[in-house]
Amino acid sequence: MRRVVFNQKGGVGKSTIAVNLAAVAARAGQRVLVIDLDPQGNASHYLLGSAPAGDGPTLADFFQQMLNISLFSKTPQEYVVPTPFAGLSLMPSHPELAELMGKLESRYKMFKLKEALDQLSADFDEIWIDTPPALNFYTRSALIAADRCLIPFDCDAFSRQALYNLMGNTDEIRADHNPELHIEGIVVNQFQPRASLPARLVAELKEEGLPVLDAPLSASVKIRESHQAAQPMVFFDARHKISQEFERLYRHLHTR
Repeated sequence: MRRVVFNQKGGVGKSTIAVNLAAVAARAGQRVLVIDLDPQGNASHYLLGSAPAGDGPTLADFFQQMLNISLFSKTPQEYVVPTPFAGLSLMPSHPELAELMGKLESRYKMFKLKEALDQLSADFDEIWIDTPPALNFYTRSALIAADRCLIPFDCDAFSRQALYNLMGNTDEIRADHNPELHIEGIVVNQFQPRASLPARLVAELKEEGLPVLDAPLSASVKIRESHQAAQPMVFFDARHKISQEFERLYRHLHTR
Protein backbone atom coordinates (compact mmCIF):
# COMPACT_ATOMS: atom_id res chain seq x y z
CA MET A 1 0.00 0.00 0.00
CA ARG A 2 1.36 3.40 -1.02
CA ARG A 3 -0.10 6.41 0.73
CA VAL A 4 0.66 10.07 0.11
CA VAL A 5 -0.10 12.70 2.77
CA PHE A 6 -0.86 15.86 0.82
CA ASN A 7 -2.12 19.37 1.35
CA GLN A 8 -1.09 22.50 -0.54
CA LYS A 9 -1.42 24.50 2.69
CA GLY A 10 1.54 24.52 5.06
CA GLY A 11 1.40 23.91 8.78
CA VAL A 12 -1.39 21.33 8.73
CA GLY A 13 0.70 18.42 10.04
CA LYS A 14 1.62 16.45 6.92
CA SER A 15 5.02 15.31 8.15
CA THR A 16 3.75 14.57 11.66
CA ILE A 17 0.89 12.44 10.34
CA ALA A 18 2.98 10.59 7.75
CA VAL A 19 5.78 9.75 10.19
CA ASN A 20 3.55 8.77 13.10
CA LEU A 21 1.29 6.52 11.05
CA ALA A 22 4.35 4.90 9.49
CA ALA A 23 5.75 4.38 13.00
CA VAL A 24 2.51 2.75 14.15
CA ALA A 25 2.71 0.39 11.17
CA ALA A 26 6.35 -0.48 11.91
CA ARG A 27 5.61 -1.07 15.60
CA ALA A 28 2.85 -3.47 14.49
CA GLY A 29 5.40 -5.54 12.58
CA GLN A 30 5.08 -4.11 9.08
CA ARG A 31 8.06 -3.35 6.82
CA VAL A 32 7.62 0.39 6.27
CA LEU A 33 9.28 3.02 4.10
CA VAL A 34 8.89 6.79 4.51
CA ILE A 35 9.70 8.98 1.50
CA ASP A 36 10.42 12.62 2.35
CA LEU A 37 9.84 14.74 -0.78
CA ASP A 38 9.81 18.08 1.06
CA PRO A 39 13.13 19.99 0.66
CA GLN A 40 12.63 21.26 4.23
CA GLY A 41 13.16 17.67 5.40
CA ASN A 42 10.86 17.70 8.44
CA ALA A 43 10.08 13.98 8.20
CA SER A 44 13.79 13.18 7.81
CA HIS A 45 14.67 15.24 10.89
CA TYR A 46 11.83 13.61 12.81
CA LEU A 47 13.22 10.13 12.14
CA LEU A 48 16.97 10.75 12.08
CA GLY A 49 17.52 13.80 14.27
CA SER A 50 19.58 16.91 13.53
CA ALA A 51 21.73 15.35 10.79
CA PRO A 52 19.19 13.53 8.62
CA ALA A 53 21.28 12.12 5.82
CA GLY A 54 24.90 12.79 6.73
CA ASP A 55 27.02 11.63 3.83
CA GLY A 56 24.54 8.94 2.87
CA PRO A 57 22.24 8.81 -0.14
CA THR A 58 19.27 11.17 -0.36
CA LEU A 59 16.37 11.80 -2.69
CA ALA A 60 18.39 14.62 -4.25
CA ASP A 61 20.91 11.98 -5.36
CA PHE A 62 18.07 9.80 -6.64
CA PHE A 63 16.56 12.56 -8.75
CA GLN A 64 19.97 13.82 -9.91
CA GLN A 65 20.55 10.36 -11.32
CA MET A 66 17.36 10.77 -13.34
CA LEU A 67 19.01 13.71 -15.13
CA ASN A 68 22.22 11.85 -15.99
CA ILE A 69 22.74 8.85 -18.22
CA SER A 70 25.05 6.32 -16.60
CA LEU A 71 25.98 2.71 -17.18
CA PHE A 72 26.34 2.32 -13.41
CA SER A 73 23.04 3.67 -12.13
CA LYS A 74 22.08 2.81 -8.56
CA THR A 75 18.95 0.84 -7.77
CA PRO A 76 16.14 2.48 -5.74
CA GLN A 77 17.11 0.22 -2.83
CA GLU A 78 20.47 2.01 -2.59
CA TYR A 79 18.72 5.27 -1.70
CA VAL A 80 16.94 3.74 1.30
CA VAL A 81 18.52 4.31 4.72
CA PRO A 82 17.66 2.68 8.06
CA THR A 83 16.22 4.62 10.99
CA PRO A 84 16.71 3.87 14.70
CA PHE A 85 13.29 2.19 14.72
CA ALA A 86 12.86 -1.47 13.80
CA GLY A 87 11.01 -2.05 10.55
CA LEU A 88 11.08 1.64 9.58
CA SER A 89 13.25 2.87 6.69
CA LEU A 90 13.59 6.23 4.98
CA MET A 91 14.42 7.83 1.66
CA PRO A 92 15.63 11.14 3.14
CA SER A 93 15.12 14.63 1.83
CA HIS A 94 17.82 17.18 0.99
CA PRO A 95 17.66 20.95 0.38
CA GLU A 96 19.00 20.42 -3.16
CA LEU A 97 15.59 18.99 -4.11
CA ALA A 98 14.41 22.59 -4.52
CA GLU A 99 17.19 23.36 -7.02
CA LEU A 100 16.54 20.21 -9.05
CA MET A 101 12.80 20.69 -9.44
CA GLY A 102 12.86 22.93 -12.54
CA LYS A 103 15.19 20.60 -14.45
CA LEU A 104 13.15 17.53 -13.52
CA GLU A 105 9.90 19.18 -14.55
CA SER A 106 11.22 20.44 -17.87
CA ARG A 107 12.42 16.94 -18.74
CA TYR A 108 9.12 15.37 -17.63
CA LYS A 109 10.49 13.01 -14.98
CA MET A 110 7.22 12.80 -13.01
CA PHE A 111 6.88 9.04 -13.46
CA LYS A 112 10.35 8.17 -12.13
CA LEU A 113 9.19 7.95 -8.51
CA LYS A 114 6.42 5.54 -9.48
CA GLU A 115 8.92 3.38 -11.36
CA ALA A 116 11.17 3.31 -8.30
CA LEU A 117 8.31 2.35 -5.98
CA ASP A 118 7.33 -0.44 -8.35
CA GLN A 119 10.81 -1.86 -7.78
CA LEU A 120 10.63 -1.33 -4.01
CA SER A 121 7.18 -2.88 -3.54
CA ALA A 122 8.54 -6.34 -2.80
CA ASP A 123 10.72 -4.97 0.02
CA PHE A 124 8.01 -3.12 1.97
CA ASP A 125 4.48 -3.72 3.18
CA GLU A 126 3.64 -0.01 3.37
CA ILE A 127 5.09 3.13 1.82
CA TRP A 128 4.23 6.58 3.22
CA ILE A 129 5.05 9.68 1.17
CA ASP A 130 5.43 13.10 2.76
CA THR A 131 5.07 16.06 0.39
CA PRO A 132 5.87 19.79 0.25
CA PRO A 133 3.06 22.34 0.81
CA ALA A 134 2.55 23.08 -2.87
CA LEU A 135 1.24 21.48 -6.04
CA ASN A 136 4.59 21.07 -7.78
CA PHE A 137 6.74 18.43 -9.46
CA TYR A 138 7.27 16.45 -6.26
CA THR A 139 3.65 16.38 -5.15
CA ARG A 140 2.52 15.43 -8.64
CA SER A 141 5.13 12.65 -8.67
CA ALA A 142 3.82 11.41 -5.32
CA LEU A 143 0.18 11.46 -6.45
CA ILE A 144 1.11 9.56 -9.60
CA ALA A 145 3.01 6.97 -7.54
CA ALA A 146 0.46 6.46 -4.74
CA ASP A 147 -2.63 4.29 -4.32
CA ARG A 148 -4.24 6.36 -1.57
CA CYS A 149 -4.20 10.02 -0.54
CA LEU A 150 -4.72 11.32 3.00
CA ILE A 151 -5.55 15.01 3.38
CA PRO A 152 -4.79 16.73 6.73
CA PHE A 153 -7.28 19.43 7.75
CA ASP A 154 -6.59 21.75 10.69
CA CYS A 155 -10.09 23.14 11.29
CA ASP A 156 -9.43 26.58 9.83
CA ALA A 157 -11.66 28.54 7.45
CA PHE A 158 -8.75 29.16 5.06
CA SER A 159 -7.90 25.44 5.14
CA ARG A 160 -11.47 24.68 4.14
CA GLN A 161 -11.23 26.73 0.94
CA ALA A 162 -7.84 25.17 0.15
CA LEU A 163 -9.42 21.75 0.67
CA TYR A 164 -11.79 22.19 -2.28
CA ASN A 165 -8.95 23.24 -4.59
CA LEU A 166 -6.82 20.35 -3.40
CA MET A 167 -9.48 17.75 -4.07
CA GLY A 168 -9.99 19.17 -7.54
CA ASN A 169 -6.27 18.94 -8.27
CA THR A 170 -6.18 15.37 -6.99
CA ASP A 171 -9.11 14.44 -9.23
CA GLU A 172 -7.22 15.90 -12.19
CA ILE A 173 -4.12 13.80 -11.44
CA ARG A 174 -6.31 10.71 -11.20
CA ALA A 175 -8.03 11.47 -14.52
CA ASP A 176 -4.84 12.30 -16.40
CA HIS A 177 -2.14 10.09 -14.90
CA ASN A 178 -3.19 7.65 -12.16
CA PRO A 179 -6.65 6.07 -12.31
CA GLU A 180 -5.74 3.95 -9.24
CA LEU A 181 -5.42 7.00 -6.98
CA HIS A 182 -8.11 7.16 -4.32
CA ILE A 183 -8.73 9.89 -1.73
CA GLU A 184 -8.83 7.74 1.37
CA GLY A 185 -10.01 10.48 3.65
CA ILE A 186 -9.61 13.82 5.37
CA VAL A 187 -7.67 13.64 8.64
CA VAL A 188 -8.91 16.22 11.13
CA ASN A 189 -5.76 17.44 12.89
CA GLN A 190 -5.21 19.62 15.97
CA PHE A 191 -8.87 19.14 16.83
CA GLN A 192 -10.28 20.92 19.88
CA PRO A 193 -13.69 19.35 20.63
CA ARG A 194 -14.72 22.04 23.12
CA ALA A 195 -14.18 24.88 20.63
CA SER A 196 -17.23 25.73 18.53
CA LEU A 197 -15.52 26.57 15.21
CA PRO A 198 -13.67 23.24 14.72
CA ALA A 199 -16.77 21.19 15.55
CA ARG A 200 -18.90 23.29 13.20
CA LEU A 201 -16.41 23.10 10.31
CA VAL A 202 -16.07 19.33 10.63
CA ALA A 203 -19.85 18.88 10.79
CA GLU A 204 -20.30 21.01 7.65
CA LEU A 205 -17.69 19.01 5.74
CA LYS A 206 -19.49 15.80 6.64
CA GLU A 207 -22.84 17.28 5.61
CA GLU A 208 -21.33 18.07 2.22
CA GLY A 209 -20.42 14.42 1.82
CA LEU A 210 -16.66 14.86 2.03
CA PRO A 211 -14.74 11.81 3.28
CA VAL A 212 -13.91 13.02 6.79
CA LEU A 213 -12.38 10.18 8.82
CA ASP A 214 -13.93 9.48 12.22
CA ALA A 215 -10.58 9.43 13.99
CA PRO A 216 -9.52 13.04 14.73
CA LEU A 217 -6.14 13.98 16.16
CA SER A 218 -6.03 16.31 19.15
CA ALA A 219 -3.86 19.36 19.56
CA SER A 220 -0.98 18.41 21.87
CA VAL A 221 2.30 19.94 23.05
CA LYS A 222 3.59 16.37 23.31
CA ILE A 223 3.92 16.27 19.54
CA ARG A 224 6.47 19.08 19.62
CA GLU A 225 8.39 17.25 22.32
CA SER A 226 8.50 14.13 20.14
CA HIS A 227 9.79 16.26 17.24
CA GLN A 228 12.56 17.59 19.47
CA ALA A 229 13.44 14.08 20.64
CA ALA A 230 13.33 12.72 17.05
CA GLN A 231 11.01 9.94 18.16
CA PRO A 232 7.54 9.27 16.74
CA MET A 233 4.88 9.23 19.44
CA VAL A 234 4.45 5.45 19.71
CA PHE A 235 8.15 5.22 20.58
CA PHE A 236 8.33 8.46 22.57
CA ASP A 237 5.31 7.91 24.82
CA ALA A 238 3.12 5.00 23.74
CA ARG A 239 0.56 5.57 26.51
CA HIS A 240 -0.10 9.21 25.68
CA LYS A 241 -3.52 10.18 24.32
CA ILE A 242 -2.13 11.37 20.99
CA SER A 243 -0.24 8.07 20.52
CA GLN A 244 -3.49 6.20 21.04
CA GLU A 245 -5.20 8.52 18.54
CA PHE A 246 -2.60 7.72 15.89
CA GLU A 247 -3.10 4.03 16.55
CA ARG A 248 -6.88 4.45 16.30
CA LEU A 249 -6.51 6.34 13.01
CA TYR A 250 -4.23 3.62 11.64
CA ARG A 251 -6.72 0.89 12.62
CA HIS A 252 -9.54 2.95 11.09
CA LEU A 253 -7.69 3.11 7.76
CA HIS A 254 -7.20 -0.65 7.74
CA THR A 255 -10.72 -1.68 8.73
CA ARG A 256 -12.84 0.58 6.51
